Amino acid sequence: MKDIIEIFRDGHHEFEKGNLDKIPSNSPFELFEIWIKEAFDSGELESNAFVLSTVNQDNIPSSRIVYFKDVVEKQFVFYTNYSSSKGQDIASNENVSMLFFWPKAARQIQIKGKCTKVSAEMSDVYFSSRPRGSQIGAWASNQSEILSERSELEKRLNDYETKFPNKVPRPDDWGGYQIEPLSFEFWQGRKSRLHDRVQFDKSENGWDVYRKNP
Repeated sequence: MKDIIEIFRDGHHEFEKGNLDKIPSNSPFELFEIWIKEAFDSGELESNAFVLSTVNQDNIPSSRIVYFKDVVEKQFVFYTNYSSSKGQDIASNENVSMLFFWPKAARQIQIKGKCTKVSAEMSDVYFSSRPRGSQIGAWASNQSEILSERSELEKRLNDYETKFPNKVPRPDDWGGYQIEPLSFEFWQGRKSRLHDRVQFDKSENGWDVYRKNP
């Protein structure tokens, strides 16, 4: 462990990729769109991946990487198994956090909000657009449950390949979630760790915008 500590102790570097001296928009959605488009155009790896943090009924937090798929009526959409650990967390506590990080640009966005399921119709449309392998995988995987052997999963995969030789229907326990944002924090890395942090908080009149100390 000492060698690892030494590596990171000597890993200090400056952030000099950009600034938020001027906030380009009073809408966090417009600024989000600018940043995620620039992340994609610059070749950021998995530019639509974000850390989803949830809290279970025992107030224990969990985080994992999921993929942002769309903004519908100003809500952020992703898809997963409803019976998974995150699905169970959301069922007991709808408060979640999203965190996008783009290291090339030294940028991150934290979004906090309320998470609810999208309509069955919307989930059906998205599921039908997925590759067949991902569709079959959604049936085969009892997500987050204990798996004794890999062969169990592979057997279920083969069984569902046989069961659904043509169109694959959407499993009842698989679908979309939408996150209604209540706050955004845009973080831009700056020299000497004096980073830009711009906060948008939802209010009755729209969004309150202010800066935070780094």
